[in-house]
Amino acid sequence: MERMLDGYHRFRAGQWADRRRQFERLADAGQSPRAMIVSCADSRVDPGMIFDAGPGEILVVRNVANLVPPYAPDSAYHGTSAALEFGVRVLKVRDLMVMGHGLCGGVRAMLEGAPPEASDFIAPWIGIADRAKRRALACDDGADRQLCCEQEVIKLSLDNLLGFPWIAERVAEGSLRLHGAHFDIRTGRLSVLGADGEFTAVAAG
Repeated sequence: MERMLDGYHRFRAGQWADRRRQFERLADAGQSPRAMIVSCADSRVDPGMIFDAGPGEILVVRNVANLVPPYAPDSAYHGTSAALEFGVRVLKVRDLMVMGHGLCGGVRAMLEGAPPEASDFIAPWIGIADRAKRRALACDDGADRQLCCEQEVIKLSLDNLLGFPWIAERVAEGSLRLHGAHFDIRTGRLSVLGADGEFTAVAAG
């Protein structure tokens, strides 16, 4: 806790002082981010840092393995779906990205099984991606299965996004664009999903 409070003090002395007027404008006018990202909860992956985004620019929802669940409006709890509804229907973001990453622990749990102490919630949650797991297990090279599964999870989540009627409607009318991306923690490289279903590294600036 002390380290976190030290960080807060640095924030108040540095970024807050530099961006105080920006925060005040956001407080008065509200947020209107142009983009939304579904990202992994992994502490090593920070979408704001990766895309050098300031306050109010990106709406981020994070969960284990950056999964988008199927559209299932009922009385159960749906944190990711609720965030999507807020971003798409209320804030009307123009771009929606699913961003996976290398060395994803949630994906490793899909391939190897969830740890026994993570059976209450993680095991059923990652079961959403069984289709991605099956495709990854069909990879010829076992060493590539982790990366293959990470990429297949992104594709599956994008497919699930189109199962939300108000997302599909906006995509069809051209007011919302869907994107897939994969971030390599070790190299800092970002790859984006193309129309051909392949991931291509973004050229370094």
